[in-house]
Amino acid sequence: MQAKPNIILITADSLRANHLGCYGYPLPTSPHIDRLACQGVLFEKMFAPGIPTQPSHTTIFTGLHPVTHGVVAHGGRAKLARGTPFLAEMLLDEGYATCAVDTLFRERIWFGRGYEYLIDPSLHHLFYASVTQEELNDRAFQWIKTVPKGPFFMFIHYWDVHYPYVPPERMRGLFYNGGNPTDRDNHALDEWWDHPVGAMARDTWLRTPSGLITDPNYVTALYDRELHYLDEGIQALEDTLEKQGMAEDTMIVLLADHGESMTDHRIFYDHYGLYDCTVRVPLIVRWPGGKLRTGTRIAPFRQLSDVMPTLLEAAGVAAPEELDGSSFLKQLTGEEEPSGYDRVIGLESTWQAKYYLRNNRYKFILARQPDLLGNPDRELYDLETDPGETHNIAADEPKLAAEMETEIETWLAEKLEATGQTEDPVRKEGAVAVAIWEQHRV
Repeated sequence: MQAKPNIILITADSLRANHLGCYGYPLPTSPHIDRLACQGVLFEKMFAPGIPTQPSHTTIFTGLHPVTHGVVAHGGRAKLARGTPFLAEMLLDEGYATCAVDTLFRERIWFGRGYEYLIDPSLHHLFYASVTQEELNDRAFQWIKTVPKGPFFMFIHYWDVHYPYVPPERMRGLFYNGGNPTDRDNHALDEWWDHPVGAMARDTWLRTPSGLITDPNYVTALYDRELHYLDEGIQALEDTLEKQGMAEDTMIVLLADHGESMTDHRIFYDHYGLYDCTVRVPLIVRWPGGKLRTGTRIAPFRQLSDVMPTLLEAAGVAAPEELDGSSFLKQLTGEEEPSGYDRVIGLESTWQAKYYLRNNRYKFILARQPDLLGNPDRELYDLETDPGETHNIAADEPKLAAEMETEIETWLAEKLEATGQTEDPVRKEGAVAVAIWEQHRV
């Protein structure tokens, strides 16, 4: 075993935790990922402190909360400061060969920091999220087979379960229990067509020769087929490492930047809203040579800001003191008992401008501006009796709602003071995507 492990960090964009078998999904969408979880360690309560893609990935690579690094919106005005510690850059400085098979750096330049090799097959597509796991894997495998001597860090960003859901034709019919997916008398998706994402889907991938898809179960089945297809790609990656004799020396970290709403909370097949279906994400770590407590499930709260310091520790690199996250490496190996946080505070500033506070019992959501769906500015859910977050009890429990709102505001004030900021970044950015959409409608 080499002194420092190879590290492959995989993000599966829009992968909803509870659509994986290892997280309790009843359909066989993910047999290979489930096996990966059995061979490694799974985190049951991993949360994204900022969504969607750009804020979340910035947190993953910096170990900082979005309020700290400033990137709170997807496509917002804020940029990552040049001096901010960045995972790939730090590993490069420690002698790692670094490679990203990814598209993120096309939109935000900081995602290219620290990579000796940047590979982007999505350039062959009109829409970057249309790149498939097979295309990404083809490039990744070629690089793995010719990687320079010494440890390497590879980042692979899969888009398969992100819309549009266009699984391989060979998976036709999988996970759908029949019926008529284009039944004109089914109006379950009518509300979606008024949303810009729904309008795009209506005119492209949800229009078939038989007509417009009207059955939400059919769309969910498309998502599950895409997940099954991604699962095959994860297996192919593992097989390649085995054939190259690298499996023992390679840590694989599989996670998502955020989940997917499906039809929950009137947010159709998208990833906004601060409900658990979107902010709770899967995270699985496998490292055959790393003496992990295989088959372990870590129950306490953790956050995606913890990933960077964990990977740095695995590589023998000291983490910067200013990080918000903390390493969980010793919990993977059993040197420490599982531990984490008693709460998570997170945000969104893309389709909505909101904060959330989540503890073991309650979720509180606080809006900075009215949202598209007309939801109240304050939402409170008792997760013990209402795990689906369907019954807002803010009016029934005004004292608790006020206490949790104060907790958010106090935390935010402390963060702003510590980072020298004078303005709430979510108020400053607002709901970026809504503003852009409204400009185009005028």
